[in-house]
Amino acid sequence: MKALIAMSGGVDSSVAAFLMKERGFDCVGCTMKLYENEDIGIPEGRTCCSLDDVEDARSVAFRLGIPYYVFNFTGDFNKNVIDNFIKCYERGVTPNPCIDCNRYMKFDRLYERAKVLGCDYIVTGHYARVEEENGKFFLKKALDPDKDQSYVLYFLNQEQLAHTMFPLGSLTKDKTRETAEKNGFVNFNKPDSQDICFVPDGDYAKVIVERTGRVYPKGSFVGRDGRIYGEHKGIINYTIGQRKGLGISAPEPLYVLSINPENNTVVLGSNDDLFTDELYAGSFSWISGEAPTEEFRCSAKIRYRQKEQPATVTPLENNRVKIKFDAPLRAVTPGQSAVLYDGDTVLGGGIIEKI
Repeated sequence: MKALIAMSGGVDSSVAAFLMKERGFDCVGCTMKLYENEDIGIPEGRTCCSLDDVEDARSVAFRLGIPYYVFNFTGDFNKNVIDNFIKCYERGVTPNPCIDCNRYMKFDRLYERAKVLGCDYIVTGHYARVEEENGKFFLKKALDPDKDQSYVLYFLNQEQLAHTMFPLGSLTKDKTRETAEKNGFVNFNKPDSQDICFVPDGDYAKVIVERTGRVYPKGSFVGRDGRIYGEHKGIINYTIGQRKGLGISAPEPLYVLSINPENNTVVLGSNDDLFTDELYAGSFSWISGEAPTEEFRCSAKIRYRQKEQPATVTPLENNRVKIKFDAPLRAVTPGQSAVLYDGDTVLGGGIIEKI
């Protein structure tokens, strides 16, 4: 059996490649070239998928004795990830580009390339598991709850799961690093990437302005009652729940409640105003390939590091759902993903719509 290993240059994907070779697979390593370092304003690699990461991945592939390729996907990355990132902020919603990268790059473009190369499986270093039962495939959480990455994989369908392997799903991060060190991998103690790769300094607004060349007009900070608190710097600078950087003097702390591009306002309120027990999500993907027809109980979460919360889900038309939580959640953010779980099984997920 032949496997295409997506090697980012990090320790996780390197150990995934090692484990697949240990299992007897005919392995091919590859890295997706998504941008030039200079294009994102850094002379050297400090984020995932940078030029330095390519050299680390190549080093591990050489040590393992497997073929290694670099695929140039810069055009697809710009179109499907960066352009969408910009459009979301312009619409007043907060995107998750790492989910888009997984969806459109690793499990779309790379999946297509795997088929061309005659590979039976695509393999990544994600901490998650795939299980098969009676011809149906299930996406499961990793056994290590601190490293579980199933949240960013909710879009996978049955065909993709049938041809995907996550060798690290039963490992802890310490065990992964131990395996890498034992095998002499150059990246065994390499830090995990924390930044969005094309926003290495965390300044999202600067990246948007540099890429579009647009001027995003100032507007008003307003309260829910219409009161004007002051002037904002342009809606791309804000996200739901934000408190810092508002430049507003008020008797009580103020937080961003919503962003309205239609009238170029940013609505402010108290921390209590940020809580809601209900949301709608669209573009919903069901792992089983079949949407439920009736209301059901499960757990759900609205951000990567959050613990799932009990909820009632009502399927709606046009791939939408209504999620009613048992207790209110803070800062439900349009553009982020709501993901449903039944125990350690991922049911599906979708994009949170404006509240």
